[in-house]
Amino acid sequence: MNPPQRQSLADKLKSLGVKTGVTELAAPKPASASPYAIDSVVAGAFHPTPRGDVFIAEQVYLPDYRHGSAPIICAPPLSLISQWAKDLRLAEIPLSKFAFLDTETSGLSGGTGTYAFMVGIARFVDDQFSLRQFFMRDPAEEPAMLEAIAEFLAPAQALVTFNGKAFDAPLLTTRYRLHHIPVPYEGYSHLDLLPLARRLWRDRLESRALKYLEEHILGLTRSSEEVPGYEIPWLYFDYLRTGDARPLAGVFYHNAMDVVTMAALLAHVNEVMQNPYEGRVEHGLDFIALGKLFEDLGHWEEAARLFECGLQFGLTESDFGVAVKRLSILQKRRGDFNEAVRLWESAAANGHIYAHIEMAKYYEHKCRDVKTALKWTRSALEHVERADLPAYIRKHWQEEIVHRLARLERKDSI
Repeated sequence: MNPPQRQSLADKLKSLGVKTGVTELAAPKPASASPYAIDSVVAGAFHPTPRGDVFIAEQVYLPDYRHGSAPIICAPPLSLISQWAKDLRLAEIPLSKFAFLDTETSGLSGGTGTYAFMVGIARFVDDQFSLRQFFMRDPAEEPAMLEAIAEFLAPAQALVTFNGKAFDAPLLTTRYRLHHIPVPYEGYSHLDLLPLARRLWRDRLESRALKYLEEHILGLTRSSEEVPGYEIPWLYFDYLRTGDARPLAGVFYHNAMDVVTMAALLAHVNEVMQNPYEGRVEHGLDFIALGKLFEDLGHWEEAARLFECGLQFGLTESDFGVAVKRLSILQKRRGDFNEAVRLWESAAANGHIYAHIEMAKYYEHKCRDVKTALKWTRSALEHVERADLPAYIRKHWQEEIVHRLARLERKDSI
């Protein structure tokens, strides 16, 4: 006997009598028929719109609220983040005009058959973080939900999402157009935090999922109310079938935490980009990642300082080699050798072995001064021999320095 096959999302919708596509969606059973209707499970109210009523749950977070280690209020300006995002408007838009948005959907495939049954959006209103969760009790309420979302988004000028450029925003845009409702965020700036998270933590963390970053970057673990994301569509389909909203309490919690985490993550990232020192960055790979980002933005002096900070931490052999190479190339790219020499001398005085080698290269190739190049090469070897270094780092430097020393001694003897 063959094992029963799990229904696809589309098949489950059909079995519930739910239609998908451009035609009006219909639910098989009014949610109010259950004694456990949504408004008896989740604190909220019904909001009237031109297309009908929609259920909205609202939470307010005070200005001093911290989500794990981070505040949710981002200290302006977002100048560096706006440069990275290639949208300078982000540095000019006040925080009160930002909207943090996350959807819970009937599936992850996208297309006209996928819709958002819950949309969480938060804005800073009167210095408080006001989170509203728009929920449709059945798919027929989608136009009302979309109208209510448009009303809440009207004062905003920028969206903040996590993978929202690839998923949430295109999905909602499709739903707005299917119902011939103007897309409320068209023309807004859009900051997607997922690509930025990948730039900052892909070399250190095994996952860049929002919940993983919340735990490993912000230091917050969710409560037992949390439900896995993959279960959420099925919980909603069960709700459509039974009208029992009790299992959806965990979905509201999951969505709220995602939205609040985005605000805290933005505040944290902006803080470490504005000032990565004074203990704000605690891992060598994070310094290296920031250095690469600043290098790409053209802030070469700051990038060099970040690479130098990263080299002071315990890096793996491959990461260490990459950091040294990036730093050396970066300082040569600067083109201003007077400034580069000043930086190398300062770094050498602080015990950075790479700086001794760069000074040796400078005197050998730019100044044609072999004797001074020899002096710097020998000082590099002395630092390697005195320093308490892991074996692979000592081997890395010794091989390079011994080879350079032999070549320079041959030149000097001619």
